[in-house]
Amino acid sequence: MKFVAIVGTNSDRSTNRQLLHFMADHFANQAEIEVVEIKGVPVFTQPEDKIAPEIVQAISKKITEADGVIISTPEYDHSITAGLKSLLEWISYTDQALMDKAVMIVGGSLGSLGTSRAQNHLRQILDSPELKARVMPGTEYYLSNSGKVFDEDGHLIYPEKVLELEKHFTEFIGFVEILAQLREQGQLTSRRDTNFSWEIG
Repeated sequence: MKFVAIVGTNSDRSTNRQLLHFMADHFANQAEIEVVEIKGVPVFTQPEDKIAPEIVQAISKKITEADGVIISTPEYDHSITAGLKSLLEWISYTDQALMDKAVMIVGGSLGSLGTSRAQNHLRQILDSPELKARVMPGTEYYLSNSGKVFDEDGHLIYPEKVLELEKHFTEFIGFVEILAQLREQGQLTSRRDTNFSWEIG
């Protein structure tokens, strides 16, 4: 399987980036995971031609070609970052590349609460009609105090958190396989709205 792993921040120092690179290395025998940055994604402004900037088009292409998407989000003011929100807005308004795509959400925070509120908000956003991603239900993976959980080589130092991540990743692979079967059977019936506009309504 091939997954795209989106770093949900444009910060140069991010434990969410560390988490995704750890996953790419740790699960290399199970899937190819390409870590994708959102640095350079401009703030969303509604384009008259409905064409996204080149960096967004490149990310959308990777998403389209992948079997699934992993998003690692920090938590800023109880929500996701402005950079990640802009990326999702560009995608929802243009090619809607996340529609019916399997998504796994993870996240790390320097605080003690992990990214529980940001992850919940991200789930709500991804469920919106113009995104309509298929977010894996029933699983939440948080890294609290994430500045202290990686060693110098980028490995998670707590075996219980590694085991928890392995369990979630195995479930995600199964989730991706189920969605693939439903797609083959014609059970996923979402339609992209090429006439969608936020100016109406």
